[in-house]
Amino acid sequence: MMLKTAALLERFAGVVGPARVLTDPGDTQPYQQDWRGRYKGAALAVLMPGSTSEVAELVKACASLGVAIVPQGGNTGLTGGAVAGAERPAVILNLSRMNRIRDIDATNNSLTAEAGCILANVREAADERQRQFPLLLGSVGSCEIGGLVSTNAGGTGVLRYGNMRELVMGLEVVLPDGRVWDGLRALRKDNAGYDLKQLFIGAEGTLGVVTAAVLKLFPRLNVSATAMVALTGVQQAVDLLRFMQQQVGNRIEAFEIMSRSQVEMVLKHGHGLQSPIEMDSPWFVLMEIADSSPQWDAVAELEKTLETAFERELITNAAVATDVAKANRIWELRHNISEANKRAGFTVSNDTSVPVSKLPRFIDLVTERIEQQVAGAAVCHAGHIGDGNIHVIAVLSRSVHGTPEQCEEAAAKVNLIVHEASVELGGSISAEHGIGRMHVERLELFKPAIDLQMMRMIKATFDPSSLMNPGKILRATPFNA
Repeated sequence: MMLKTAALLERFAGVVGPARVLTDPGDTQPYQQDWRGRYKGAALAVLMPGSTSEVAELVKACASLGVAIVPQGGNTGLTGGAVAGAERPAVILNLSRMNRIRDIDATNNSLTAEAGCILANVREAADERQRQFPLLLGSVGSCEIGGLVSTNAGGTGVLRYGNMRELVMGLEVVLPDGRVWDGLRALRKDNAGYDLKQLFIGAEGTLGVVTAAVLKLFPRLNVSATAMVALTGVQQAVDLLRFMQQQVGNRIEAFEIMSRSQVEMVLKHGHGLQSPIEMDSPWFVLMEIADSSPQWDAVAELEKTLETAFERELITNAAVATDVAKANRIWELRHNISEANKRAGFTVSNDTSVPVSKLPRFIDLVTERIEQQVAGAAVCHAGHIGDGNIHVIAVLSRSVHGTPEQCEEAAAKVNLIVHEASVELGGSISAEHGIGRMHVERLELFKPAIDLQMMRMIKATFDPSSLMNPGKILRATPFNA
């Protein structure tokens, strides 16, 4: 095996150059574990291609010797989907060097970006052309387009724009045998057979390597208003959203809920962040309304709407940002959740979804069950109430769960509680984070047999040798060296 490995590494170096084949543990360590340090791998090497042709040649080399491929972008995922498993020899294919924006067609409202483009840079490039790419999440400064496509990312703009599946017009993909599928079509209507790009969106790199995407742009927003409001319960938040939709239509840019426990966690561990509103309510909503028309007075509209909401007892207090800086400080509370929780303890973050109408019942169920069954768990909630995706977060005290084994045991119990409750209420065990390594067994438990059978058929058709990201989404097939 050593001779084969040495020959393989030499072949990789012939494609990307020796400096782009990382094998020294000091160089590979950041790529060999997930962002939270929960999952660790032992890939043979980390490869850093700079073009689609280089990706294709690397994939061909791996296919010829049966070496598995783990596509990786910014490595900001939360389910271990970009970490090499122990199922078989593997390499990590990190696409961060492929960071070029190939084209912006402002008239067509489309942008073509390579997989390694950082989301913040894509948003900035669109803004320079008087357009916007609306996807936004806390890791905006480090997550990359390929990973966002492969996990069907959501974020705070799903209510208005949909998740990544709705924002991708075309894809370029290197298939498991090294062939390149050029599906970079900037069309809003294309009914010529199967919509193949949708197979790769949300597939977590198990069917091929996404190397570029055509993204849908929108007119740049010229006016906006942000507020943080206090309310007494999740049902009031649901009612407030419906009321806001009646008053301002589809101008709601974001509508995020946070429990008081989560806001307090961010304030305590968020390095100087402050709340513009008193912490005397159990729930808070952060909202933004926006429009491309400069004539629309967003601040006046929001203030008027919230006054009426207060009169109808939908909210108990509100703070409207009077400038961009204050608006940014409000949104920092939301976007610093992951970092703050990580500092607070061992974090178990769930990503389920249920029908919006069932959110109040869901939150009551999971909170009660976790508090009763998991010692030392601080239960927090935050997320996208408009699409039924509230993240249930349990921060485990390190004084109670002192070893990695104890943490994993408690995490498994938390996940099972949340997943069971979501399925009881007609929901899904994964809304936007994906399955990765974390939820493979849980998917088998909750997904209907016919669904799993069809997924395995698709996997076998595209990747019969199971080289692409084995052990993610579906259980890895046995490997014979």
